[in-house]
Amino acid sequence: MFARIVIVLLVSVLVWAVLARDTGARGTPQVHRVDAGETLWSIASERYGGDPRAGVWKLQQANGLSGSQIVPGQRLLLP
Repeated sequence: MFARIVIVLLVSVLVWAVLARDTGARGTPQVHRVDAGETLWSIASERYGGDPRAGVWKLQQANGLSGSQIVPGQRLLLP
């Protein structure tokens, strides 16, 4: 009986692993045009919930920014 339960659990995990994988399907990336007075912090606070530091990091990584300086008119990809 125990062996059957273990087999069913292993098969269930295997099926879940196959079906829950990332398909890579993503929509078109959103672009944000920086307005005067905006910062990465303010954009991250508006767009992402929780701690804005994580949003700032995502914005920096998606846009290849080494620092936090942005200028009005600059276009940022929003991950």
